[in-house]
Amino acid sequence: MDSALLTIAAGLLVAGVVPMACVASDAQWVRYDGSDGPGAGRHIVLVSGDEEYRSEEALPQLGKILADRHGFTCTVLFAIDPATGVIDPDVRTNIPGLETLAEADLMIIATRFRNLPDPQMTHIDRYLRAGKPVVGLRTATHAFAIEGSPTYKKYTWNGTEPGYEQGFGRQVLGETWVAHHGHHGRESTRGVIDPAARTHPIARGLAPGSVWGPTDVYRVRLPLPGDSQPIVLGQVVAGMDPSDPPVTGEKNEPMMPVAWTRTYAGAGDARGRVFATTMGAATDLVAEGTRRMLVNGVYWALGMESLIPSAGTDVRLVGPYEPTDFGFGGARKGVRPRAHAAAPTDKEADR
Repeated sequence: MDSALLTIAAGLLVAGVVPMACVASDAQWVRYDGSDGPGAGRHIVLVSGDEEYRSEEALPQLGKILADRHGFTCTVLFAIDPATGVIDPDVRTNIPGLETLAEADLMIIATRFRNLPDPQMTHIDRYLRAGKPVVGLRTATHAFAIEGSPTYKKYTWNGTEPGYEQGFGRQVLGETWVAHHGHHGRESTRGVIDPAARTHPIARGLAPGSVWGPTDVYRVRLPLPGDSQPIVLGQVVAGMDPSDPPVTGEKNEPMMPVAWTRTYAGAGDARGRVFATTMGAATDLVAEGTRRMLVNGVYWALGMESLIPSAGTDVRLVGPYEPTDFGFGGARKGVRPRAHAAAPTDKEADR
């Protein structure tokens, strides 16, 4: 471990404070140990890796919220440049740590067009065959683009394998990549609760206008397949500010679902719960309502919806959070996973 990290850790221990996460200098992922809360004893693995929407920033913050506010133990994985050990979303062929899925109760995934080698994909395949729950964010509709080995090619976003057409996106989440529906970079998204889902547990605490993000609405094909249930619809907004009015015309007639639930088929009789949303960029998480939608969705995916308070879940940010704007080529350079190790949490500071 770096001498600086050792000094910090030693000082915290002397003070009687235990850091949420302590990361060795050569570690390729981070782990946030859960505190007291409904999620105590459950492990969530969050898989980042996209070139555009800064999942490498969004998922550490989401993991900290789930660990500190709710007690889940969270492991966050990154696209890593194997030559340097730094986080590099443009490296599509390497996400170390996927073996942690073997002990996971939930996978949260926000990857885009990953071309992972068989030894890494096998962990995702085993997880899905077991029918374990999945939460998919934004570009997870087109999570994989397997170009080499045929072993796991079926997960490719535009796959053609009979019975598994359009891969992980369509078969697990309920939709693959179709198109931008709003004008990318010019029309933001306001979440509106689907009238049929107003009493759904995921909708608890989602005040009107609180679900918002500067990213645009993705197009999906209606109706969504199988037992999919839309929860939040995406109102296309005529601008990049939460107070801007909706656009008029066909883009909002009808509105596209931007968050829904469903189940997917694993191996044999296994079926897993899914909460999918086409929101979830790092900048989307600035909005409290968007964070609450995600955390409520985690509870639902784990079958813990009875524990969602009537006012919704606690989604206060943990530590500073100033996400980078979305866009290609804009990822922060030279960042190692240890940069996302958590400072002492609010709860720990009170001890």
